[in-house]
Order: sequence, then structure tokens, then C-alpha cells
Amino acid sequence: MAEFPRTKIENISVPRLIIGTNWFMGFSHTSAAQSKFIKELQTAKRIADVMEVFFKEGIDTVLGGQPQDDHFIEAVKDVQDRTGRKCIWIGTPTFDLSGTEEAESKNKKVLDAFAKKGCDICMPHQATTDALLDRRARKIRDIEPITAAIRERNMVPGLSTHMPETPIYADETGIDVATYIQMYNAAGFLMQIEVDWVHRMIWNRKKPVITIKPLAAGRLQPLVGLAFSWATIRDMDMVCIGCMTPDEAREVIAISYSQLEHRASTVELQRTRSKASVTE
Repeated sequence: MAEFPRTKIENISVPRLIIGTNWFMGFSHTSAAQSKFIKELQTAKRIADVMEVFFKEGIDTVLGGQPQDDHFIEAVKDVQDRTGRKCIWIGTPTFDLSGTEEAESKNKKVLDAFAKKGCDICMPHQATTDALLDRRARKIRDIEPITAAIRERNMVPGLSTHMPETPIYADETGIDVATYIQMYNAAGFLMQIEVDWVHRMIWNRKKPVITIKPLAAGRLQPLVGLAFSWATIRDMDMVCIGCMTPDEAREVIAISYSQLEHRASTVELQRTRSKASVTE
């Protein structure tokens, strides 16, 4: 069976569709109640069940999760055992930026934990990256020691950001990173400038871009959000999407294939009484 199209982040082959973790970890971007529901629902087994659907299609890369998230780490081990396929893990650690010796020691321990748990691509989280961005100087201050420390632990460095300036300044200043995470969706959800500007920024990048929030955290239907994403990024770029159930994963994969192959989707539609007059 043919596997999902792949691209490369430096020397690592990754699928162009990446498994997101917000719907595993409880970050709904909707309400505290929904986030609480997700956290209570998602066990290690349920997470592995979702990941297994992706892995069987060659979609073997996951973005997010922390070394201390025991149920996530257990799920990764489980799905690897089930499928015989190694999980490529893109980690997004947060760092203490206070500049003290204590902070430096703490940050080293954070990176050691990610490396020990098998992180392949390490991308400082938006909370770190965007705090260091200097629009006046057009640079990301003090990021080089972090990316160097990532390299020292045999992980590939990247940058996670919600700001469209970050990849531009990183390219301009030659920061040692292999990829970027960028907010990108048809609704403009959580995006700081218009969608067409971010679209242009992505196409001008020297490195592959991982686009996140393609469905605007559930505000867009899968067909709408994925059709936009696949139609407007480059062949080297990726879409990261989270799913709560195995059936959702199957729908996302099927819709993605249909868009990449420029054909109608065969995903089963919702059936309600109001659709009776158009049912064929």
C-alpha cells in the first residue's frame, strides 16, 4: 500500500501530515470545560488507538507532548509496539529566560529529558521563541545558545512561533534551525496578520514549514480547512492536525488524500433530516 507523501526536515524523512497533540493533552482553544473533558477522556490506550490509524498510513510523526506526560510517552511506546514503526517525535520545550545560573541548569535538564525520551526534532515553544523576538532589530535574541544545546544532544533544532516575523528573521540572520512551526488556517484563527501575508511568508522560506491549526481548533470543517491548507502550501511543507478519535483520524487522512489527488472526497457525510431532499 502506498504511504502518505513525505518531505524532509534536514536529514529526517517525515510525512507531510503530522499528528497534533492538543486533542490528546486537553488544549481545546474553546473552553475550560471542553479542555477538562479531553483530559479526562484521553488515556494512553485511546491516544495510541488514534495514532495507530495514522501510523498504518505511514504518518509516523507527532508534534507536542512533554517528557513528563506519562500517558503520552506510554502511548508512543504502545503504538510503536503495535505497528513496528518508530515514532518521530517533534518536541516543543519551554525555557526559563531569566538568565540566571539556576535557569541555565534548569534548561539543560529540560533538554536532557527530551533527548532521553527520544525527541528527534526539538523546537523551542512559542512561549520561548516569541519572547525573544525583537522587531526593532529584526532578530531573535539569545536563541543561538539554545539551538546549539539542542545540536549537542543530537536533536535537530527548529523554531515554534505564532508570529509571522520569526521565520523571516531566522532566515535573514542565518539561525541554525531546520524548520519552522507557523500558525496558518483559512479563518485566520490566532494569526496576527492577514492570511495572504502569512501565505507569502511561507512560500518565501528557505526551510520547510509545519503549519498548525488547519481547522482553527474546530471552527472550520475538515474539508474546508484541509482543502485550503493543501492548496496553498509548498510540496516541502507540512500540515499538523489533532484528532480525538480513530474515526476522526481516518476522515482527516481520507480528505487529505482526496485534496492532494484533486478528486472528490469519499468520506461519509453527516446524515440529518434536513439533508433528505439532496440525498442521492
